[in-house]
Amino acid sequence: MATLQHIRRRIASVHNTRKITKAMEMVAAAKLRRAQQRIESLRPYAMGTVEMMRDLATFAEDRRGYALLRENEGAGAEALLVVTGDRGLAGAFNANVLRHYFEFDHELRRREVATRLLVVGRKGLGTLRFRGDDVERSWTGLSDRPEYADAVAIAHHVTDLYTRAEVDRVHLVYNHFKSPLEQRVTDVVILPIEPQEVYRQEERQEKLPPVTYLYEPGEAAIFESLLPKYVEIAIFRALLESSASEQGARMTAMRNASESADEMVSTLTMQLNRARQASITQEILEVVAGAEALG
Repeated sequence: MATLQHIRRRIASVHNTRKITKAMEMVAAAKLRRAQQRIESLRPYAMGTVEMMRDLATFAEDRRGYALLRENEGAGAEALLVVTGDRGLAGAFNANVLRHYFEFDHELRRREVATRLLVVGRKGLGTLRFRGDDVERSWTGLSDRPEYADAVAIAHHVTDLYTRAEVDRVHLVYNHFKSPLEQRVTDVVILPIEPQEVYRQEERQEKLPPVTYLYEPGEAAIFESLLPKYVEIAIFRALLESSASEQGARMTAMRNASESADEMVSTLTMQLNRARQASITQEILEVVAGAEALG
């Protein structure tokens, strides 16, 4: 049986650990509130931009005249932009994104398609380099408070890859924030910008004929300005979604750790009481045995 001193040391150690996890939970909750406010403010604008760009791309007269609209063929490679966090202690937050990448990379290799790997976050970068994966480009230090300038820098590299026809598609893999308890891994193709199908609201889904739009100051000027913005906003939204997801996952993980610490303290306290009772009983027996020997 463990000694009283050993049990007391374990209880003190667990108490200290609980203080750390409780503090981390409170910090993550504060960061989550700020991150959630930012993503909720951006979502309507991002969704409106995405819908507008897809509508414009659907009815563009010459899709091949714009590098971000036309489909590349024959590059034999696809780019994966994997968004992870800079720190751990967030449950399965980073592992879920990386697991999706491993499965997707395996599928690309099966199809004999090369992978151009781009990584955001120290945790993903460290894991992938440890596995020996070839990380072409990485960005770190963004997960706590990503800025739009960070998305612009990443988007510039991604669009360069696509406009030079070095990749056929660009995938964006990140954790979509639903609640502090739920984050869903999302994989979207941000390049090329896919047109959406437009249908009449009838029982028979009949495709509408093309519609001619009048562009001011002109189609070319609008696309040259808005197409890069579309990619920047898509990446910025992913960074904000991932940041909120990371804080939510960390808050939940630290809360679970604190609850586990409370349970462990209760168990150890029960062991301590039993050990003390056994020690007292042993001392009483020794006193009684000694008295009988003297009597």
